[in-house]
Amino acid sequence: MVLLRKTLFLILAILPTVVWAQEREATTRASECIDIFNDVLRQVDVNYVDTLNYEDLTETAINAMLRKIDPYTVYYPKEKNQDLRMLTTGKYGGIGSIIQQRPLKKAKGERLKVKGDSLATYIVNPYEGKPAQLAGVLAGDRILSVDGKSTKGQTVSEVSNNLRGEPGTTVVLELEREGVDKPFKVSIVREDIHLEPVSYATVLTADTLPYPIAYIAFSEFTEGSAQAFANALDELYYNQGARALIMDLRGNGGGIVEEALQLVNLFVDRDQMIVETKGKTERSNNVYKTRNNPRYKELPLIVLVDKNSASASEIVAGSLQDLGRAQLIGQRTFGKGLVQNVRSITHGGHIKVTTSKYYLPSGRCIQAIDYSERQKGRELKRDTAGGILPDIVMDDSAKVDICYTLYMNHYFFDFATRYHRTHDSIAAPKEYEVSDADIEAFCAYLDERKFEYETETSKFFADMIKMAKHEDIDSTTLAQLEALKPILTPDFRAAIERNKEEVKQFLGAEIVLRYYYQKGQAAYNLRYDDELKRALQEIKK
Repeated sequence: MVLLRKTLFLILAILPTVVWAQEREATTRASECIDIFNDVLRQVDVNYVDTLNYEDLTETAINAMLRKIDPYTVYYPKEKNQDLRMLTTGKYGGIGSIIQQRPLKKAKGERLKVKGDSLATYIVNPYEGKPAQLAGVLAGDRILSVDGKSTKGQTVSEVSNNLRGEPGTTVVLELEREGVDKPFKVSIVREDIHLEPVSYATVLTADTLPYPIAYIAFSEFTEGSAQAFANALDELYYNQGARALIMDLRGNGGGIVEEALQLVNLFVDRDQMIVETKGKTERSNNVYKTRNNPRYKELPLIVLVDKNSASASEIVAGSLQDLGRAQLIGQRTFGKGLVQNVRSITHGGHIKVTTSKYYLPSGRCIQAIDYSERQKGRELKRDTAGGILPDIVMDDSAKVDICYTLYMNHYFFDFATRYHRTHDSIAAPKEYEVSDADIEAFCAYLDERKFEYETETSKFFADMIKMAKHEDIDSTTLAQLEALKPILTPDFRAAIERNKEEVKQFLGAEIVLRYYYQKGQAAYNLRYDDELKRALQEIKK
């Protein structure tokens, strides 16, 4: 016993020395690496033939270094503090619109009105009630310049940065719009844009349901988002009579863990451990528990998740699942179980650095695999793929059909832009239907644009014919292959007819967005939502 005590004392005495030695070694190695980098930059500065941009070189070196670690440890120079503010608060100074860069399309033989690069930047989605929408900017407008600076050759990030700025300042956009002869300019006063975390909330009622069901789509965990969710639920429960809840976290990329904790606390008892973080330093190790009595402890709850539900979304979904408080429906979540904290660095910049990992009440880690394994594209076993596996897994495999081709090539989007120009109004989102006449007009539009529907099968067959002509294939066999071409060449009208209901869904979603914006589109899409339909079936049990 005396020997054991002496041994333990010796270990405890040595341990601080070992830790100190390890920390000293790490510091020394880091200092050596910094010295190497400084010397390389100095040598290049003195000897390189041309003048160098030191700021650009330094930022490039830092970003390359951080990419080797994980995709979430990010350097923000002071010029990008707006991006950091948007990330943590959901606010930014700008015009309130989503933009997208895509190739210019034209009909065969048609000349483009505006010359430029093959890539163009378009307004995709102006937010309702925000400066761009109030100034008359429409989805489908092409941005030619921002404050007199051409968008030609710029990336979508560069255009976005030019659109952002201090609230109260003015930005001038030069736009091109289908149906308008000449480009025109629009002056927009930037505002402090705050994206609503509750993107859509409603009560679902039907004769087949036992009682009204609240549905809340929750898009991000930024400052005050949990309170916004609670306010929406209070309205649906107390004023509209909802007696169950479907929480939609699909596409929610996460955010602030404290907001996730407050949201879970609406449904879970006080002093319940929700998530634990474990890292290298003592301040990285934390246990997060609920602090208040739940307001909706007995409310039936289903959570919808998908492969884009990440971080704080996974904390909410995983903890509610672990505690037996909610049923999860959808697809395995993304698997981002890494915690980032923002640290100030010299000269006004910041670094968002991964400091620890998330662990749920059951002890499972959301980040079940090393990021490098996923980055290498290795096949992962189902039980090691990370993320949260729902109680009911729904198939999300996308069909590579006519709808996929039309969507990826923006034909639904472009037709909706024209439709909006020629139709003053449409029915409310919950009642609107794409008619057969609309489908016929859409087909005529595709004819006008000289749309050619190519399937992977038809592409493969065309390549095979080319190869056969170069190889020793006799003319009879080659003629037989050529005879198959009309059979394997797809008819887009026949393909649309086979997939008419799906085509109507995609086309209707784009058209509704033009008139009723994001919330209207959300209401329209719920009618086709398989996960929601399954959730309603579970509630009825």
